[in-house]
Amino acid sequence: MIQGFKKFFPGLVVGILAVSTAAALAADPTPTSARRTRGGSKVQESTRGKAHLAGLQHSRRAGKSAAAAKAAPAARSKAVATKGKRGAAPRLAVKRTRAGRFSERFTASSFADNLTLGDVATGEDPVVRESLIQALGNMNGTAVAIDPTNGRVLAMVNQKLALSRGAEPCSTIKLSVALAALSEGLIKHDTPVNLGGHYNVDLDYALAKSVNPYFEVLGRRMGFERVKHYANMFGLGELAGYNIDGEQLGVYPDEELPEKLGGVGRMCSFGESISMTPLQLGALVSAIANGGTLYYLQHPTTADAVANFQPKVKRTLDIAPLIPEMLPGMAGAVDARYGTARSLRANFKEFPVLGKTGTCSNNGTRYGWFASYADTPVGRMVTVFFLEGGRPTFGPKAAELTGIFYRSMADKSYFLQKTAPATTAAGSDEPKQVAVGVSQ
Repeated sequence: MIQGFKKFFPGLVVGILAVSTAAALAADPTPTSARRTRGGSKVQESTRGKAHLAGLQHSRRAGKSAAAAKAAPAARSKAVATKGKRGAAPRLAVKRTRAGRFSERFTASSFADNLTLGDVATGEDPVVRESLIQALGNMNGTAVAIDPTNGRVLAMVNQKLALSRGAEPCSTIKLSVALAALSEGLIKHDTPVNLGGHYNVDLDYALAKSVNPYFEVLGRRMGFERVKHYANMFGLGELAGYNIDGEQLGVYPDEELPEKLGGVGRMCSFGESISMTPLQLGALVSAIANGGTLYYLQHPTTADAVANFQPKVKRTLDIAPLIPEMLPGMAGAVDARYGTARSLRANFKEFPVLGKTGTCSNNGTRYGWFASYADTPVGRMVTVFFLEGGRPTFGPKAAELTGIFYRSMADKSYFLQKTAPATTAAGSDEPKQVAVGVSQ
């Protein structure tokens, strides 16, 4: 019997190991493109960059807290109160907990009343506006819907905030950085970028999960001047609207963020020292949605202005071949189990929505962004939700509100409008669908 057990025992061990390995792989949700591999990568970080990344966290709060811990005495430290203007270089208020960790202190409220006070709604699409208001609820923020085919602002809720001089773009800046790196030929959507050791990540995963070190590597490889060049080309640092009363300018700095604050890498992962407006971000996403045309955004405020609306092109961006490289990551943000915008699907699943979230904080105020476009049955639509406040405010919340917006639109039968019969455009063999009933 003992001899039989000796023969049986090796097979039993192999079986147990096989089951354990299968269970471990099933428990690991990380895509193959983001796992540690021994293969080489096309984009390699410098030695100095690898040393920086070795201690880098995926959260700016964690990063700032680590720096604060290093500078603080071994004993307890007091909370640090800071003041500053929106868009300025951040100085976070942190306090040490009993466990020795640091937590951020927020002073702004995530909730507000009378968000629509002072809005000029004449000329807006009433269904779109009503749905944006319903989605925002009492969250302190603004929401904008845009027709990317012509640059018309369909509705803009809390116009005072939407037209302000903007705020730190947080991780939404990664759209501009990704387009810049693609334009430079530095990456393709599936190019593995080394983040230290054997850890390689591609653009698909980095956009969907918002991997900060990935974009820091790209930013340092391109350098500040190239990053700024593309950001300006994509409309950052200039007014997005055409004669929109009250619009203020979001600023892209002329100088790189000091190295001690993270340099160009930090600018490319969190957008530090940059201020972006909801309209600037909406115009950029509209260009991605329409194939590369950067329109001046227009907000008609009279029936006559609506009837005589004429699109105005700011410039044509040479990004049409690059857009397919962006789409898997933007779609993954919403649809992948690790996507930062997957909360959108809790309320809406009927058609594709592609976008990018952003979460960061500045001087006691937390920002939450979600910019996206949707392939609706009546044509593409771009939305930007921007929230500000405290702990309840973050990018996934903005994505959740976007889902509520589309659910509200669907419940009002907005997407059931019929389309005209297929027609053939001159010089083309492909039929063209013309939407009917959509406000133009």
